[in-house]
Amino acid sequence: MTAARTLESHLDPPGTVGLRLAFVTLWGIDMVAATMFFLVPYATELNPVTVFFYGIFGLPGVALAALCYAAIVVAIGHVLSDPIDGRFVATVVVVYLALVANNLLLLLFRNPVPELLGI
Repeated sequence: MTAARTLESHLDPPGTVGLRLAFVTLWGIDMVAATMFFLVPYATELNPVTVFFYGIFGLPGVALAALCYAAIVVAIGHVLSDPIDGRFVATVVVVYLALVANNLLLLLFRNPVPELLGI
């Protein structure tokens, strides 16, 4: 057995390529939005881990916190078996979609989604 073949058998990313691409895209948008929260006076980042990392490292701390979240999602996806790993990543994508929608609307209109919907 070659080293490349052994490495290939251990690398089994969670979910489909499209699902992983959706996760990376939404994760990136969320990371940018979270960074913007520290730059605009009318929005506040609510995640205490991101705020803690920001307090220690400044804006690079926001990216570091986001990288930690992505690493946790990928690690959990690797531990789960097929097809549960795909379902897990799909659930994370839906959660990120909701967060990104809320964050972008908050940045654009200065109101979160529930307030815009009158809830």
